[in-house]
Amino acid sequence: MRQKITGYEQDEIGDWRAILACGHRQHIRHNPPLVKRPWVLTEAGRRRFLGYELACKLCDEAASTVGPAYGECRAEQ
Repeated sequence: MRQKITGYEQDEIGDWRAILACGHRQHIRHNPPLVKRPWVLTEAGRRRFLGYELACKLCDEAASTVGPAYGECRAEQ
């Protein structure tokens, strides 16, 4: 399920996580050559990607568990 990035935070070791509209968090590491996301490294780059949609695996898992009638996933606050 695609969810918009609404903000960012760093985890306990300093890696960036996107805060998604559903309330879930997803790491968005810049780890070349496997993953190239240089925009993560600067405030301006992160700000540019606010509103960008990422696939939320936790929402996908929740929807597959309860079926399509479940609707939108909303993480517990």
